[in-house]
Amino acid sequence: MRLNSPASPALQRSALAAHETLGIGALDHVAWKLRDVVRESWLRSLEYKGKAESNAHTVLSDDALRELRSTSPLRLVLPVFDRLLLEPARETGLILAIGDPTGRLLWVKGDSQALQDAESMAFVPGADWSERTVGTSAPGTALATRGGVQVSGAEHFDPIAQRWSCTAVPIHAPGTGEILGVVDITGGEEAVAAHSLALLKAAVAAAESELRWYQEKVEPSQRSFIVPSASRVKSEPVSRSMLRLTSGAGAELHRGDKVIDLSTRHAELLALLSWHPRGLTGEELVELLHLNPDAADVGTLRAEMVRLRKVLAEFDPLLVPLSRPYRLGSTPQSDAREVLLAIEGGDLDAALAHFAGPVLPRSQAPGIEVIRDEVFAALRQGMLQDGTDAQLLRFLELPEVQDDEEVLGTTLQVLPARSPRRAMVVAALERLETRS
Repeated sequence: MRLNSPASPALQRSALAAHETLGIGALDHVAWKLRDVVRESWLRSLEYKGKAESNAHTVLSDDALRELRSTSPLRLVLPVFDRLLLEPARETGLILAIGDPTGRLLWVKGDSQALQDAESMAFVPGADWSERTVGTSAPGTALATRGGVQVSGAEHFDPIAQRWSCTAVPIHAPGTGEILGVVDITGGEEAVAAHSLALLKAAVAAAESELRWYQEKVEPSQRSFIVPSASRVKSEPVSRSMLRLTSGAGAELHRGDKVIDLSTRHAELLALLSWHPRGLTGEELVELLHLNPDAADVGTLRAEMVRLRKVLAEFDPLLVPLSRPYRLGSTPQSDAREVLLAIEGGDLDAALAHFAGPVLPRSQAPGIEVIRDEVFAALRQGMLQDGTDAQLLRFLELPEVQDDEEVLGTTLQVLPARSPRRAMVVAALERLETRS
């Protein structure tokens, strides 16, 4: 654990000692050995103490909570937070909470056991976690300071929260800077790890970019962020980028009406990072990109990543790669991945529709060859096992399988006896036999 971590034993002992002075009525805050952000929050919390009831009594009714959720612009970017924060949090027992500008929790998601444990301190949807109600905590203090905050254990003003640690960052409206709410992760010491604050800031930046895009797309005449009606949201959804890797030669990135052609290297990087959503180190990327990785330079990779970030920042800020490890801010849809998902779902027609050809056929990168082989092998196996005559004939239109004896033989077996296409398949098999 880093020495300046809020969860460090030294800071926790100091916070416990400060609590003891509160217990005997000693309010000499100069003697408190607390971090500045915590000391100032405690002083505000003392002013509120006695004026607010327990937060367990502030939880909204289901109807009132639904009303707040339906009018919150943060509902538009819930998928962003789910992808960037909730999915990683499932493996660490952390909780993701999203609150409104007053500190009211609108959504609380995460590990089921952690959610159950958090109910004991009323950390639930509809509860008020502002400083006025619970004193120092990451969500309330982040709203009070308008900046990212980490609070751990005994640094919480209310003893009920001292089993927990949390990191929170406010989210602002595009254009005006008005606070729309707060995003928080809560759990054990992992919640205040060195990377937690940076991760939340990156997720919030991605969400703010998405809100900016939404405002320009849906309400371009409005200077401040306007919450669209439910019908407007449904008719103009926030689009997600699509990475097309099987188009024949290079690759394209699509988002709504926008399309960009990617260079071979940028296509390789996006393909590899989308295939490995948890991230890759620089050394791992070099191994996947180069036939002779020992002769490659990690510094060259860094420079290429800088160029890729510039391209993506203008096209789709959600995709801008993060570092340590290298990973995409958001995983785009991909025609190659859609092929595999369709096969898993038993929809071979959809798999064929997504597969326009081999993945980045001009690329010699070892990692791309693995993806290319995986996608094609899965499609071929699915066709051999479950393909209908029509699907197999459509599959045979691809240059990659026109000389595939096993596919031709399987097609011949499933074709009806009177099918006029049998002659074509037989001719192809005879041609292969003559060659051998």
